[in-house]
Formats: sequence, structure tokens, C-alpha cells
Amino acid sequence: MEKPDLSGAYALNGPDDCRRLYADWAGSYDADFAATMAYRLPCEVAATYARERTAAMAEGDILDVGAGTGLLAAALRGLGIGATIDAVDLSTAMLAQAGRKGLYRALIEADVTRPLPIATRYAGIVSSGTFTHGHVGPEALDRLLGVARPGALMVLSVNRAIWDAKGFDAAFAALSGRITDLAMDPVAIYGADARTADPAHAEDTALIVRFRVA
Repeated sequence: MEKPDLSGAYALNGPDDCRRLYADWAGSYDADFAATMAYRLPCEVAATYARERTAAMAEGDILDVGAGTGLLAAALRGLGIGATIDAVDLSTAMLAQAGRKGLYRALIEADVTRPLPIATRYAGIVSSGTFTHGHVGPEALDRLLGVARPGALMVLSVNRAIWDAKGFDAAFAALSGRITDLAMDPVAIYGADARTADPAHAEDTALIVRFRVA
């Protein structure tokens, strides 16, 4: 069986492809991908969330979208954020890895492009590495707004290469009456070690998009 890698992840075509790839990758994801690529995106999202949250949000629940093995939640905890965090992901195998870290209250297996089986309304919604090639596009934004409380802070990474191709500009423009304070910052996805591990993707960039729910 071919070893899962970033090129395979970028080439996914639909939920079933996603489940199969991450079932094979979940056990080695942190060591084979995150460590060797110096994957910095979860820390970038966490730092933005920590900087932008308000005192009133400090104890509000957070939803980690496309939580994977829990790298973003670990980064939030490392920054001293003690709020309850729930994880949602399409992959049972990745959620199982995340669950072993003791970071989450709930592990929710769901497709974020479809109605979400979630009753909680979150003060914060974060996502790292989910809005990218072969994964999720702007069609998920409406679903996420549906589980956010008024005033919630949302911080999402979007791979820069899909921003135009997937129509994120138009999607955010359509949400103009439902969100406020939209801003974005470009960041590198990987550190210097990625130039050796995977030169083809080492210079990939993302936008950290942040906004509040009206």
C-alpha cells in the first residue's frame, strides 16, 4: 500500500476518499507529517485566536473544525486557553488519535458541509488545515455559522492556492450581513525543515481568516 502523504491528501475527491486516506495515516500523522514538515499552521491559528478573543469569551466553548489528531487544540492549551474544546472531523481514525490526548470534551464525527449534529452554540470556532485542496471549501461556512453564538470569534486557515479557485471572496461577501470585522493575514504553512522533507510543498502559504458572528 502506498504511504499516505500530502500530495495524496491534496488529491482527495469526496468524503469516502478522505476517510480512507486518514484511516491509513492517523497513527503516523503527527510523526510522519507534522514533525517532519515543521507544520506551523495550527500554532498560527491558535495565536490569532488567543490574540483576538475577548475577556467575555474566556470561558466560552470552542469548536475545533477538522480537528484531526488535535494539533490545534494542543496549541491552544499551550497558550493557556482553558476553555472547553469540542472536536469535529470526518475521520473516525483521526478523532481516535485526538481522543487519546485528553484535549476535548466531545469527539464529533461529521461532514461540516452538511447539517451538523451539534446542539452547543460556540463562543469560538477554529480550524487549521481543513479549508484546503481536496478537503473543504466555502460551502461549510454557513454550517459553522449555524453552531456559533452571536459575537463568536471564528479563526480559520484557508490554503492560499484555493482561495480564488473555490470562490472564497464571493462566499464571504455573501455573508456580509451575518459577520463583522473580517480580516486576514498570510502565513507560511511549514517551517524550514519542509524544504528537505517535501520541497514541492515547502513554500505553501495560507490565509488566517478571522471574523465575528453578528
